[in-house]
Amino acid sequence: MAEITAEAVRALRERTDLPMMECKKALTEANGDQEAAVKILKERIKGFKEKSKDRVTSEGRIATLTAADGMSAVMIDLRCESAPVAKSEGFLFLADQLTKQLLNGPGASTPEELMSQTAPDKPGVKLSDLHDEILNRIRENIVLTRIAKVPGPVGSYTHHDGSLGVLFQASGQNATAEVLRDVAMHIAALNPAVCLPSQLDPAAIAAEKEKLTQEAKASGKPDNIIEKMVAGKLRTFYVNEGVLIEQPFAKDDSKTVEKALAEKGLAAVGFTRWRLGQ
Repeated sequence: MAEITAEAVRALRERTDLPMMECKKALTEANGDQEAAVKILKERIKGFKEKSKDRVTSEGRIATLTAADGMSAVMIDLRCESAPVAKSEGFLFLADQLTKQLLNGPGASTPEELMSQTAPDKPGVKLSDLHDEILNRIRENIVLTRIAKVPGPVGSYTHHDGSLGVLFQASGQNATAEVLRDVAMHIAALNPAVCLPSQLDPAAIAAEKEKLTQEAKASGKPDNIIEKMVAGKLRTFYVNEGVLIEQPFAKDDSKTVEKALAEKGLAAVGFTRWRLGQ
């Protein structure tokens, strides 16, 4: 049996960032062979993953990242079991590497596809291996549940505690305009139901328009005035139904979201709003 020195244990700990006692046990089992000890520790990670896979992951972080030119942005939903872990250095680093790779890499349509790619700041290390390393240190279930990448112009916003994230898409040429992020923040705060009136139920719009028209006709006003009256009241209907572009802009409620965007040469296209656990 090879002697397991303190130096060998420290070297394995620096390599794996695992507790000293676990490193010593692995080295003892591997008869002092560092490479064999690393393999043993990796096998233990697999065992822990299998045992922990059904644990509830109700904490975590929604993370977003936008390209410097405003022409693409990403959002991920990374879950764990407890609030302290969601704030830990390893967990936050994993979230950072996932968003960077999703934004700047070849793209991914599923969490599994993204996890198979390389961590941008750790050459040669797959995101799945980075995940396993962090999971083995933290000893909690960590799951990447959702990913999204959208083309710009786009603005993003993440609530300070990571509980809520938004990607807001627009059309136009002013992809770095501050208003894009401002509208993303508006969406986070006011939670509109849809982006555009056309995304509401057409039957509901038709019924409301017919009702408003009949009410306006009862006033005895000319047809051209009736048309304006209906259009004005229909906008109120849209606001009540949670249509983003018709809402008063949170940063300046003297104008609608649509007008705030138009002033910067932009028009709303859509948004994605995620809340942790929903």
